[in-house]
Amino acid sequence: MAVIEVRGLSKTYRVYQKREGLWQSVRGLFQRSYRDVAAVRGIDLDVEQGEFVAFLGPNGAGKTTTLKLLSGVISPSGGSATVLGHVPWKRENAYRRRFALVMGQKNQLWWDLPAQESFRLHQQIYAIEPERFDRSLAELVELLDVGQLLSQPVRELSLGERMKMELIAALLHSPDVLFLDEPTIGLDVVAQHSIQTFLRHYQQERRITILLTSHYMKDVAALCRRLVIITSGEIMYDGSLAGIVDRFSGHKVVTLQFAGEEPPRGLERFGEVLDIQPPKARLRVERKRVAEMLPAILAAQPLEDVSVEDPPLEDVIAEIFSRVRESGAIGDGEQPVADMVSRGG
Repeated sequence: MAVIEVRGLSKTYRVYQKREGLWQSVRGLFQRSYRDVAAVRGIDLDVEQGEFVAFLGPNGAGKTTTLKLLSGVISPSGGSATVLGHVPWKRENAYRRRFALVMGQKNQLWWDLPAQESFRLHQQIYAIEPERFDRSLAELVELLDVGQLLSQPVRELSLGERMKMELIAALLHSPDVLFLDEPTIGLDVVAQHSIQTFLRHYQQERRITILLTSHYMKDVAALCRRLVIITSGEIMYDGSLAGIVDRFSGHKVVTLQFAGEEPPRGLERFGEVLDIQPPKARLRVERKRVAEMLPAILAAQPLEDVSVEDPPLEDVIAEIFSRVRESGAIGDGEQPVADMVSRGG
């Protein structure tokens, strides 16, 4: 049985349309104009126990709205969803004790108090037994290496240190499901790697179910095997990381190392030249042309080494979002996103 079950879930907001000009503003006090904005459009989703799923999409695609629906922060306009057998928007205490939501741009800790004081407050909120609380806190503090920071006011911590404290606060009550919304946003490379290492270890040890949104593809590649992409409030892909590259990327990256000191001229006839660092050159070549391109280059110039790789995940995702945007699928909702992308945009 799936831990998260979503069927036809949708959320529409009614947005006030403010008109330009003083007279129109005054008129708007008595005669208001509204439009409906569909943030989530009837999505279906199943997540099994112990899965670490990446939930991706461009800005405004409906990612955060979906997490808010699944955590019970807002109620849907239609459809159904259960998490651990609970309907999230009923906000039952039994459900609140079994999940956690961490949002990279929101704070749940008291800004002027040391983090350990906020942790004590969480102990009372979730009615965590003292022995269990002390054990959980000690484990999390050791894993994240923040023992020396517990007595320091939260406002004095760096962004990466604050996110570590946010994760501790979210995990003190040992939730079965964790929703992460941009947990590494704004963090430097070292802090990102530290958070990734912790999440990977904790998820593998506890086998909790995690749904992650992130704009950093390194988070996704390091942590998740399954990828769900949402655009314009609709799920357009649900599968493996390798599968998305095979399905949506129409090219390969070919790296050539030539015997001479300089790569030969005219490489653009074989594909798009990405960069040249003598004696190496990188080309972007259509998948269907790779087999014919390599013999042609070998015939023209001897090679010392050659490699053919899939493009980086972030390039594939950016290409998908670009196709959707160019087709006008973002914002108007006139064309089914999945159909559009399957036809190559």
